[in-house]
Amino acid sequence: MTYRRTDLPQSVISRLTRYLAHIQALCLQRVKWISSQDIADTLGLTSSTVRQDLSYLDFSGVSKRGYETCGLEKVLAEVLGADVPWKMVVVGAGNLGKALALHEEFSRRGFTIIGIFDADVKKIGKKVGNLTVLNTREIPSVVAGEKVDIGVIAVPASAAQAVADMLIMSGVKGLLNLALTHIVAPRHVPVIDSRVVSSLLELSHTIKFGR
Repeated sequence: MTYRRTDLPQSVISRLTRYLAHIQALCLQRVKWISSQDIADTLGLTSSTVRQDLSYLDFSGVSKRGYETCGLEKVLAEVLGADVPWKMVVVGAGNLGKALALHEEFSRRGFTIIGIFDADVKKIGKKVGNLTVLNTREIPSVVAGEKVDIGVIAVPASAAQAVADMLIMSGVKGLLNLALTHIVAPRHVPVIDSRVVSSLLELSHTIKFGR
């Protein structure tokens, strides 16, 4: 079966993102060739898993040489949607929101944060890097005017759904939810949950009881 990009299993997509980050670094180092075993060794996987994942791509390796690194980067970026620039806004100018807005790695990966918002009058007007914290009431005009693709929710759980609703009504195409609560969204607006506390609990469980 030939998979379209939207048909890739979620587990494969998760690993492909790791491959891309690793291979992007290799391209910067001008490494010309990479084998599935090299990728597996670096990322703690098996070479068979890597080969199976890469078989979903329209890109073939060369016998005894592996994969042409920058060619593989290009294909991975296309499959993962990293071949085009994305505009983002962050809602929540607390410690987490500010850290995200100041994170230079986003822009290097094609994700540009063009605005940060908060409802707290004490934070509105403050500078966060090159951005000025705006009132959440300005979300609709900024999202529509700048054609923002992604909204990042970095607010307390109690405010997360209202923020999500505002972002969706304003026209964002997807949400990254950092709040410790479930977000309800229409099917055409995907929501990805990224929760540090949950990951730490998973890690603590693994450390305590083993794999």
